[in-house]
Amino acid sequence: MVSAKVHELLNAQINKEFYSAYLYLEFSNYFKDKSLDGFANWYMVQAQEERDHAMLFYTYLQNENMTVTLEAIDKPKNDFTDYMSVLTAGLEHERYVTSLINEIYAAAYETKDFRTMQFLDWFVKEQGEEETNAQDLIDKMNLFGADARSLYLLNQELAARVYAAPSLVL
Repeated sequence: MVSAKVHELLNAQINKEFYSAYLYLEFSNYFKDKSLDGFANWYMVQAQEERDHAMLFYTYLQNENMTVTLEAIDKPKNDFTDYMSVLTAGLEHERYVTSLINEIYAAAYETKDFRTMQFLDWFVKEQGEEETNAQDLIDKMNLFGADARSLYLLNQELAARVYAAPSLVL
């Protein structure tokens, strides 16, 4: 049985995941405005992933016969000063989401809610990948971003990213 606290945290996570999608759409807009379509694509795919994450939490609560309450989604900030500030904000946000997943996991652990813990196992692994991907973008930008030809090639690499729906089975 899902405790009231875990239910509340899971429900809040739906909103946080939708906010993540909004944030990444804002990142995509920023790069599109800078004519870096590959970076824009990369964050568009990222936004699609976040929407799917929200729906996984949504479906999980429904499958557990728990009420889903949707809240307003905050407007993401868009006062970025350069490419690196966007990439850094992405890594910071992924670390924040990891802390949220860990908080839900800890609350489920306290109440021996093994089903929710098993559900969250996928997200724990996913967040590791998300943080690694965000750090890799920063590392590549640090290595190549100052050189226009290298930035062009990095942009081309990011343009090749395609969306793949998560394989989590509820």
